[in-house]
Amino acid sequence: HMDYASQRVDEFEYILDAQTFDTKNTPRILDHKVVFWFGDLNFRIEDHGMLFVKNCITSQQYNLLWSKDQLTMMKQKEATLQKFKEGPLDFHPSYKFDLHSDNYDTSGKKRKPAWCDRILWRLEEQHKDEFPLKLSQEFYTSKMEYGISDHKPVIGIFRLELRKIYETPLVQVSAEGEWSADFDALITYSLLQTFPSSAWDWIGLYKVGFKSVSDYITYTWVRDDQVSFTDELFQVYVNKDEIPVLGGECVLCYYSSNLQCIVGISKPFKVSNILLLYFILLHCQEKAAFAQFN
Repeated sequence: HMDYASQRVDEFEYILDAQTFDTKNTPRILDHKVVFWFGDLNFRIEDHGMLFVKNCITSQQYNLLWSKDQLTMMKQKEATLQKFKEGPLDFHPSYKFDLHSDNYDTSGKKRKPAWCDRILWRLEEQHKDEFPLKLSQEFYTSKMEYGISDHKPVIGIFRLELRKIYETPLVQVSAEGEWSADFDALITYSLLQTFPSSAWDWIGLYKVGFKSVSDYITYTWVRDDQVSFTDELFQVYVNKDEIPVLGGECVLCYYSSNLQCIVGISKPFKVSNILLLYFILLHCQEKAAFAQFN
């Protein structure tokens, strides 16, 4: 493995050349404005002996190892790699560990620790008339608490600022009345701006704090489930069987299939917990029955 750094770069470049996409403007990886490259890239630490490497790790003097990291060395002479950035390797090398342990390899092979697992990124150079994309890494480390592999996972947190297609919401959406799994519900929405709406648009019910468009609890099609409309207001129907029994704080989000993003979010509202309501009602009935008995 120590002698294969050039082969790994060749494989890296082969993937960049061979991977294609069925899109007109971005048929290849490097045609995209932002590229993340991450995984087990398998680069090792050259020259330094095992004892020196481990002493640097124990004393957290990781910088003493950087100049002999194969990926860092290859970036100095490979133009393709120079297009990619990486945060400082200021954390424990992610390879190679005994399973379910924080101990580096104690087997007969005694593999030397290395930063095999990496997260790289590339931001395309932009023309002056383009909106400037901004990408910065806020966190980069290995997670030592995981022990199911001889590699420790590496995580990175990034802040990415993209151009806004629209500065203000395109749709105003709201929940009508009280919501619970006992009753069918209504959603009202209105279009605040003209945009390419579609019969494939939908409104999703989400828990407050959701992290992805796909985190919806349920959704309803804006056309198929429409029950009434005027020139300005539209109402769609949600079957009670689709509403969560346990309730909670929720929001409604209007998703545009043409724009492929959420274009309107309701104010948070409460979906009642029908199990809690059931027990409250049962308790009240029991108290009433007890009072009548006495």
